[in-house]
Amino acid sequence: MPRTTPVPLVEPAKPAAAAAPRPVIGPAEAIALTVGVVVGAGIFKAPSLVAGMTGSAPWMFAAWALGGLMSLIGALCYAELSTAYASAGGDYHFLQRAYGRPLSFLFAWARFSVIATGSIALLGFVFGDYLNQLLPLGPAGPACYAAAAIVVLSWLNLRSVRGGTAAQAWLTAVEVGGLLLIVCAALALSGDGAAPVPAPGPAAAPTAASFGLAMVFVLLTYGGWNEAAYLSAELVDAKRNMVRVLVISLLAITALYLLVTWAYWSALGMAGMGRSEALAADLLHAAFGRAGAAMISLIVAIAALTSINATIIVGARSSYAAGRDWPALARLGVWDGRRGTPANALRIQCAAALLLVLAGAWTGSGFKAMVEFSAPVFWLFFLLAGVSLFVLRVREPHVARPFKVPLFPLLPLLFCAMCAYMLWASLSYVYNQSLGGWNAAWIGVAVLLAGCLVLPLLHRPGGAPPP
Repeated sequence: MPRTTPVPLVEPAKPAAAAAPRPVIGPAEAIALTVGVVVGAGIFKAPSLVAGMTGSAPWMFAAWALGGLMSLIGALCYAELSTAYASAGGDYHFLQRAYGRPLSFLFAWARFSVIATGSIALLGFVFGDYLNQLLPLGPAGPACYAAAAIVVLSWLNLRSVRGGTAAQAWLTAVEVGGLLLIVCAALALSGDGAAPVPAPGPAAAPTAASFGLAMVFVLLTYGGWNEAAYLSAELVDAKRNMVRVLVISLLAITALYLLVTWAYWSALGMAGMGRSEALAADLLHAAFGRAGAAMISLIVAIAALTSINATIIVGARSSYAAGRDWPALARLGVWDGRRGTPANALRIQCAAALLLVLAGAWTGSGFKAMVEFSAPVFWLFFLLAGVSLFVLRVREPHVARPFKVPLFPLLPLLFCAMCAYMLWASLSYVYNQSLGGWNAAWIGVAVLLAGCLVLPLLHRPGGAPPP
């Protein structure tokens, strides 16, 4: 019987020239990934909060339209960065060019330890919670479903980049179809003569503070479009297609969010939206009866699965980029040229996400809070990425920029102001929360402090300098 050589769980580091990302991802696949990573469970909850904070339909729709516009402005900024500095590292690469390797390492550390892996684990629990309602496995069901989804999708992406992006395209199509089903349900109710429940008296304009808080939830629901930057080294004709991918994705997402919000409003009215704890479930129950509960569970489960797959794809690429720059992390920087994947980064990310699933099953809400309370760290680095556009224009004016942000510097300044506001808002929220008797604001500090303690343990930065 012939002997077979076992495949190592983590491949040894290879020379930098052995394999590298190649442009194999088409624009349609990149759009599916961007839409999939943005459209998640938030659209099933945030509209209720936004309705309660804005108080009237015109202001509510204005908030969602403004969120799409602000996200589009940010996308134009990222289009300039990602076409001028195409890299699988995305934000990590921009931060490195503008501020140096230590700060970009802290970003990669926060992304690996909490932001990306934590999001994968939490989305896994969302998927598990809803699938367990359809196919119950008992108290351990959500964790089992979460772990199974992470393992299967990680394996699929390890097999080939085309397998992962093809699955993403199908998942996104089904997810969008599920959201359009909500719109169809509202149209059906409208055809039956149902009308929105009128508000008691004319609604006054929301206060600046109330509208600002509504925008926090709107922008969080739009969050994730920047992940397209991690595909810039693998996108076919990225210098031309990156702008198209970002703009088309955000226009589609904005239209979808406005349609779904209209569906909620048309069926439930402003007062009903503000009172509802489960908007989509209430709407589908009104349209389809008890079968609506099963439909919404399936829709939310698919939405979570779509976001898990997209986050797995882009999350491993920042770890891969860090592995290319730091000798102590060289095994993360292995690229499987035959399959077109950051093989070791995907394996280690999968293992870390599974550990967080185990921690979440053991600690309950404590783990969820830890991930949510790291939001200020995310917005801090997002702000720094926006500022890096100004830094790199001054520091590297000779670099070719196939696309430049229109109305510079006005639009980038608006984007940076949005990030600064979201940083302030998330800090204000976290500062007033507690976890286990401790002020939750320290969680973000602890994440960065842990990265600062790891940084001196690494060898002196090596590898090829930035191009």
